[in-house]
Amino acid sequence: MNIDKAIFLFINQLAGNYFYLDFFFYFFAAILPYLIIFFLIFLFLKDMRKNGWFVGETLFAGFFARYAPIEALRYFFPRIRPFQVMEEANLLLPYKESLSFPSGHTAFIFAISTVIFFYNKKAGVFLYALSFVGGVARIFMGIHWPADIFAGALVGIFTGLLVNGIAGVIKKRMEK
Repeated sequence: MNIDKAIFLFINQLAGNYFYLDFFFYFFAAILPYLIIFFLIFLFLKDMRKNGWFVGETLFAGFFARYAPIEALRYFFPRIRPFQVMEEANLLLPYKESLSFPSGHTAFIFAISTVIFFYNKKAGVFLYALSFVGGVARIFMGIHWPADIFAGALVGIFTGLLVNGIAGVIKKRMEK
């Protein structure tokens, strides 16, 4: 058995046994990304002038990470989801059969966490912790392999760094 499968089984075997644990991981797997989006929209609406650039950069990083590099990597490295190949996988989140490598949800929340880290270190570290739990939750729910989560986190962090760097250059040019 490979390490990816062993880690998956170690985490996923806990699924379906405890209502509160299932609910906890369901929240992080399915709801967290939407809460982050709503919070950013709230910040934008609260003070567009002050928060507009920050919110735009953050959301752009998240959505760019989710759709550009993730879909390209899935094309070149097609990998099916654990519940599609393992009878012993506990699937707690209804999900269609599709490619899993790398995790788009994980890339999304790690990209957002990375951009936020540059604006507010404490909030960024807090979001990194939530992002990590969100990634583990995707394994717990039976829809991702650990390698999918790790690769998604790397894509998200790299994309967040890239978008933040480009945004910084654009801001400097706009100030001239």
